[in-house]
Amino acid sequence: MKKYLLLSLLALMVLACNQNQPEKVSATEVLLPAPPAEEKAKTTRFKPPVLKANAEVLENDAVEEAPNVADQNTPSPSTAVQNPVVSDKKIINEGDISFETADVVKTRKQIMTSLKQLGGYAENDSEKVNGDENRKEYVLGIRIPAANFDTFLNSVSGTATKIDQKNIRVRDVTTEYIDTKTRLNNKLELEKRYLNLLNRAGKMRDLLDIEEKLTEIRSDIESTQSQLNYMSKQVQYSSLNISFYTTQSKQVNAGNGFGYKFMAAIGNGFDGLQSLFFALIGFWPFLIIAVLLWVVIKRRRKTRVQLTDAE
Repeated sequence: MKKYLLLSLLALMVLACNQNQPEKVSATEVLLPAPPAEEKAKTTRFKPPVLKANAEVLENDAVEEAPNVADQNTPSPSTAVQNPVVSDKKIINEGDISFETADVVKTRKQIMTSLKQLGGYAENDSEKVNGDENRKEYVLGIRIPAANFDTFLNSVSGTATKIDQKNIRVRDVTTEYIDTKTRLNNKLELEKRYLNLLNRAGKMRDLLDIEEKLTEIRSDIESTQSQLNYMSKQVQYSSLNISFYTTQSKQVNAGNGFGYKFMAAIGNGFDGLQSLFFALIGFWPFLIIAVLLWVVIKRRRKTRVQLTDAE
């Protein structure tokens, strides 16, 4: 009986051990998902440096591409020197107008009044009278602010009774202006570099060479600046050549009457006599020689006459 009891206990123990072993296996299977969590942790650990590197690359690319932006507010010095910004076009207006008017004196007064009101000035002003053609003419060289050029031209045209010719020329010098401005800026930058070299030069030979180069550069700067100033003046002030005339006898007053011609003839005769007198004075050596010859010949003749009488 005791043997059966012992066998039963042993069987229960073995059965209990067999039941506990599968539970351990299942526990192990539950703990297995831990490694994927570790891999995830490792991936997360290396992710920030990659993102940081990408950010730096993007930032560097943005810095390199920034100078190429056309509308940047603060360009680099090299970009500013090579590509100066011109806010508007540089246009030069020039023109010529010739016309007939009823009263040249009144027309000239109106033109000068309008010119003064619009801020212009006359470079030259000449008057010419042609009696043969019975014509009196004024020629004016005008400089007028470009903004008032059309207004002034219309005002001048309004004083004409007949327009003989009217030519207006417009030149776009924007490209030429930019090129000249760029050359000037480059020369100024080059001057700064040579000044820095001059401050650091230690040998007399180097100092002399740099001074010679600076003199040449400054001469080029002055020449380029003069060209730029002249071009700017041409752009700011338009030029207009005005020629107007009249053929009315009362205004011409060329002096075609008898009295005028008589007095003119007397004056011309006096001028001719005066010219002859000064011309003779210019030949004084020949006059002296002629007088001496005349005296010698006369004496010889007198001597011959006396000898003939004595015989």
